[in-house]
Amino acid sequence: MEPMGAAPVPGITPGAIGAGIGLRAQHYREFLEGRPRTGWLEVHSENYFGDGGYDLHVLRRVRESYPVSLHGVGLALGSAEDGAAPHVAKLKRLVDAIEPALVSEHICWGRVPGRHYNDLLPLPYTREALALMVERVARLQDALKRRVLVENVSAYVAWRAADLSEGEFVGELARRAGCGVLLDVNNLYVNQANHGADALAAMDAIPPEAVAEIHLAGHLAADGLLIDTHGDRVAEPVWRLYEAALERFGPAPTLIEWDTDIPPLATLLGEARRAQSLMDECVYA
Repeated sequence: MEPMGAAPVPGITPGAIGAGIGLRAQHYREFLEGRPRTGWLEVHSENYFGDGGYDLHVLRRVRESYPVSLHGVGLALGSAEDGAAPHVAKLKRLVDAIEPALVSEHICWGRVPGRHYNDLLPLPYTREALALMVERVARLQDALKRRVLVENVSAYVAWRAADLSEGEFVGELARRAGCGVLLDVNNLYVNQANHGADALAAMDAIPPEAVAEIHLAGHLAADGLLIDTHGDRVAEPVWRLYEAALERFGPAPTLIEWDTDIPPLATLLGEARRAQSLMDECVYA
């Protein structure tokens, strides 16, 4: 589909932007010199926190032609230690400058006193952790003066302590914090394979109106586990699960997430076209 123009993005109806891809440095030149056909672009917020530089210049340029989503990977909202105020201030400055269509973060922790882990560590699905996440997400939304989306993560360990299933935790967080959900379908599939969780049951526990974005990505099978690498094409079982997600949640903006072993731009756009085709079938069925 044709990218939308540079009208004020907060007024865009989210379902109208269709399928998109992540903007990666390897493809900057192609976006600066042309207008590849994609519905929207997503970037990792933290890569654009600087006061200037080439990356921010490119983001400003592409924002003139495409809706942009800011996807954060560093807030670690579920950490017992807070300490996120400087990060939130930088994010707010970027949000105000770019006026993104969507802003998202992860349901995870990653910070302890004196250390910040460079990973999206899974939370125990307890009522205590839920209350903490509700407070942190509400505070973030107040600071940004907008609704944010929270994403379910892949996990390679499971906590014994749990009051809720993953889907119940995500759904209740959305209800209580008034936030949206970024549903990562590949992460649901990875957790199903690794822990025996039921991906369809997880989706059924999330209110349909809460899901405002969907992620699709590739994974790697290794040593009896699935690893969420974001380094390959979307696997066929994940496409089938995506079809089920479309049936439940409708055609939410869908991103092809590919962060390692970055392929040629044409490969990413081809994956996005497949997602767009399935979204179109959902709309016109």
